[in-house]
Amino acid sequence: MSVPPSSSPPTAGLRRRLALYWALVRGDRPIGWLLLLWPTWWGLWLAARGVPPLWPLVVFSLGVWLTRSAGCVINDYADRWLDPHVERTRNRPLATGAVRGREALAVFAVLMLAAFALVSTLNRLTIAMSVVGVVLAASYPYLKRYTHFPQVYLGMAFGWGIPMAFAAIRGEVPTIAWVLYAANIVWSTAYDTWYAMVDREDDLRMGSKSTAILFGRHDLLAQSLLYALFFVLLATVGVLGALGPAYLIGLVVAVVLVLWEFRIARHRERAACFRAFLHNHWVGLAVFVGLALDLASR
Repeated sequence: MSVPPSSSPPTAGLRRRLALYWALVRGDRPIGWLLLLWPTWWGLWLAARGVPPLWPLVVFSLGVWLTRSAGCVINDYADRWLDPHVERTRNRPLATGAVRGREALAVFAVLMLAAFALVSTLNRLTIAMSVVGVVLAASYPYLKRYTHFPQVYLGMAFGWGIPMAFAAIRGEVPTIAWVLYAANIVWSTAYDTWYAMVDREDDLRMGSKSTAILFGRHDLLAQSLLYALFFVLLATVGVLGALGPAYLIGLVVAVVLVLWEFRIARHRERAACFRAFLHNHWVGLAVFVGLALDLASR
């Protein structure tokens, strides 16, 4: 006598749901986490003038992953009207309907509460500044409907860990922190413009806005000016922080890496622009290595 096959165990459904949530937070795509991690570490190392204390390092490193994941969720929630019509995003869980809007908001809340729980172990100034970070992260996705500058606002959100790092380590936010923060805003605007160039045709069709659309045929010129300003601001950080040769070498390496981005994306092909965007991880790493080595040599 044959035994009828048993129904799927409850854990199978749970695993499928968790897999959808993992895709929702881009757990399989670490590039966003890395682009957020490097400037946060710039701020931590510069504030501590070397390796930062262990607990703030843990809090900010975990916080980077949590806030980036939460940002992805709220971005997809805000873009439910757009993502199904964009080639690159049409298979995301919210775009396909595999995850409902209320579920996404619940995931966002859990991630932000976890991040706030970590920050709450630090000083009052850092806790107060974290509230601004939440507002930046939650409001960024809605700007693309109303302004051509969501990439600038992304830089403000992605770089907020820099002044927070100084607040946590030093209990204040000096001028050098704001210059570094400004450098990150410019850098984020530049690399996210590469990203926006990938979706430009879809965004134009759907009425979404971006710096790539604003710059139009002058996009490469605008990119060159953004990256030039980025390195001017980083050089200013070097002067204000009395940083030495290792930091300068890191900047030179970063310049070479950016020049390579322009080489591969010069014809504005979608795949090439996306590669240029991804490549900024190495730019952030080069700056960090130069900074860390310079401070370690003192």
